[in-house]
Amino acid sequence: MKAWQVTRLGEPRDALEQVEVAVPAPSAQQVRVRVRAAPANFPDVLMCRGEYQIKPELPFTPGVELCGEVLEAGADAVGPGGRPVAVGDRVLGTPSLPHGGFAEQAIMDAGDAFAAPESLDDAAASALCIGYQTAWFALHRRTRIAEDDVLLVHAAAGGVGSAAVQLGKAAGATVIGVVGGPRKAEYCRNLGADVVVDRHREDFVAVVKEHTGGRGADIVFDPVGGDAYAGSTKCIAFEGRIVVIGFAGGTIPQPALNHALIKNYSIVGLHWGLYKNRNRGVIAECHDALTRLVDAGAVAPLISERLGLADVADGIGRLGEGSTVGRLVFQP
Repeated sequence: MKAWQVTRLGEPRDALEQVEVAVPAPSAQQVRVRVRAAPANFPDVLMCRGEYQIKPELPFTPGVELCGEVLEAGADAVGPGGRPVAVGDRVLGTPSLPHGGFAEQAIMDAGDAFAAPESLDDAAASALCIGYQTAWFALHRRTRIAEDDVLLVHAAAGGVGSAAVQLGKAAGATVIGVVGGPRKAEYCRNLGADVVVDRHREDFVAVVKEHTGGRGADIVFDPVGGDAYAGSTKCIAFEGRIVVIGFAGGTIPQPALNHALIKNYSIVGLHWGLYKNRNRGVIAECHDALTRLVDAGAVAPLISERLGLADVADGIGRLGEGSTVGRLVFQP
């Protein structure tokens, strides 16, 4: 079968090579799926560079989420919540590396194979896992978003940021999205953001203060770090919460805890992957909640580009350069 493999570490266009590999076999607790769609995610960029916390042995196939059709199920394959997984099921979730989603077939742990909502096509369903679950945990579990909160979302046109915009609106919050450039600003408006800030042209701190009457944002969703985090501390509300998702900007902030004390705000972290080991049942609850929102029409991944398997290296390369808008999905 055809698959993209990282054969050496580096930028995606240099690290990725399309090759023919043997069809992988699932263990008793796994399933083998035909990949129907696999979106680009920033962790794929980091794994190509060798900068992600998960470092598979070379060579490996990246692609950290997918929508697929079950072709083979292990003897003890049990899905999330204890439901059985059967041949023919359309599922979404995270594949088991080194057999990632940028291939014609992939391997998944059965416990990571969620039923794909019937209301979403393959491309949209493939993008409902990592970004949306991360945003859901950040907003509903770590910061306890409430109706009428003001939510500030950095990188609001990216994979996880776009999910936060939609989930924030679905929760009844006022959403201020920060993006870089007019194309991303338009995409963010289409997601439903109430206010969109192009950071190349405007100071988001001033915009937040203006639109909140000086009160500030109740929740800051920060997958960027660096200047985005520093600015957020200047426009966080009394008893506000800054949830740290990652450091796509490349700089890890060093929080001034005296400032958090004086302004009375909280800094919380979210590592979504830890829930697989610490509280897997909550992940199943999250997927059920997301499915209800999808079926109600409250959220839906907006796919900006639908590409073929041959486009993986270029697509992941553009994502790493920051030139993409919205979600890129590869469909073998």
